[in-house]
Amino acid sequence: MKSNWKLIALIALLSSGITLAAYHLLGFNNRDVIFNESSPIPALTSRLASLPGGPTAAPGDFSTAAEAVTPTVVHIRTTMTRTVRQQQVPDIFREFFGDDAFGGGQRQPRRQQGQASGSGVIISKDGYIVTNNHVVQDADEVEVIMTDKRSFKAKVIGTDPLTDLAVIKVEANNLPAITLGDSDALKLGEWVLAVGYPLDLESTVTAGIVSAKGRRIGILDQNINKNDAKPDSPVEAFIQTDAAINPGNSGGALVNLRGELVGINSAIASATGYYSGYGFAVPVSLVKKVSADLLKYGNVQRGYIGILPIELNSTVAKDKNVKVGRGIYVDQVVDNGAAEAAGLKKGDVIVKMEGQPLDSDAQMREIIGRRRPGDVLTVTVNRDGTERDFKVELRNRNGGRDIIKKADITPSATSLSSLGAQFEDLSAQDAKQLGISGGVRVKKITDGKLAETDVEEGFIIVKANGKNVKTTKDLQTIMASVKEGEGLMLIGMYPNSSRMYYYAVPV
Repeated sequence: MKSNWKLIALIALLSSGITLAAYHLLGFNNRDVIFNESSPIPALTSRLASLPGGPTAAPGDFSTAAEAVTPTVVHIRTTMTRTVRQQQVPDIFREFFGDDAFGGGQRQPRRQQGQASGSGVIISKDGYIVTNNHVVQDADEVEVIMTDKRSFKAKVIGTDPLTDLAVIKVEANNLPAITLGDSDALKLGEWVLAVGYPLDLESTVTAGIVSAKGRRIGILDQNINKNDAKPDSPVEAFIQTDAAINPGNSGGALVNLRGELVGINSAIASATGYYSGYGFAVPVSLVKKVSADLLKYGNVQRGYIGILPIELNSTVAKDKNVKVGRGIYVDQVVDNGAAEAAGLKKGDVIVKMEGQPLDSDAQMREIIGRRRPGDVLTVTVNRDGTERDFKVELRNRNGGRDIIKKADITPSATSLSSLGAQFEDLSAQDAKQLGISGGVRVKKITDGKLAETDVEEGFIIVKANGKNVKTTKDLQTIMASVKEGEGLMLIGMYPNSSRMYYYAVPV
């Protein structure tokens, strides 16, 4: 994080839902998804008017918007079961007291049930609801409670950790559905309302202004799949607001004074875990695209421009000897990528995309994040002081233009991702100290196959299925050779022990 954020904890709200705004979602099987969107408003006074067909609301009068939006925002309660691994007992105690004193050495993991609370936004009359990924992630049960106290069990339709969005479904009809606004039209200083269920309270409305746009805070970096050979980057271009947002608001609606959804509340900046002045919302332009993809394809269709970007400032511009001080410097063009095919070159500076001046990498990723493979973007480039327009046709992660199905990117039972852990190669210095030639350390265990064994974080894998493991790539290769139904035998050690441990992992 940047230095001015060092003392601020960026906290994904432990609960919350979202707001999208769709009236008729025509289904997922290659059919179009039609959202209920607002019509363009020609003047500022019109933007601050009431909802269509309602009485005129004066600037600063929030009652009309609050009354219209509150029924569309729901309370989400989730129940989840997590694996709790007992702490490793040091060998010195086992050798002195014997294994029987510690359960015969059988440190069985325990399953522990917990609950969380959040918010969500109804986007269609027939029960589709948008919320945050972190609200429903790993949930065994999802309950949706309406403002009229009706309760429904919900099914998770799709999730996207890289935007922290999810779509869930309840079996109901004639529900109140929100209307999508235009997050691009938001102005700094414009009034907005945050609607949700903070701190497990009843429906709550708070007011504030738009403090900033296109803000990247790095909170979604933790969702990058580091075991993926081609990991995707999160899309963060948050709307920053000073409307009071607390845990429980997550994914709740951020609306303008016409009652139109402009963002999905996702995080707060706080040193205490509670409201300290700033909240962050996913812009509705991105929410619309991600939710439509989840409904239509089952996963998000991401387009790639094929460059290594560097955000310009005066220092970088001087270092790179470019003619402009704002924009995105093209430090590298990916071979056979979209940018190369369009004619972009290393050293170019992208100053506009789709006619919008580019000020940040976050802004560029958000613009691209709204598109799919095969979509064409107009990219304005400053090359040696002269501006030129290029037509860039985005590619998919495999370099093509086709839709990538969910099955094509879902980890197989024999992929490294299926183990449910983060791994890192052991440094040469650590290996030398342990008296081994190399290994792979289990850095973090999440809910997955390793969580159901006695493997502890910090375990160093030196062999898998009888083959030496020195790097993460070695482990991946061995995993790929394991057939469905077979197991994986891991042999390794812990840093504080000279003993070798054997773990059988079902695959």
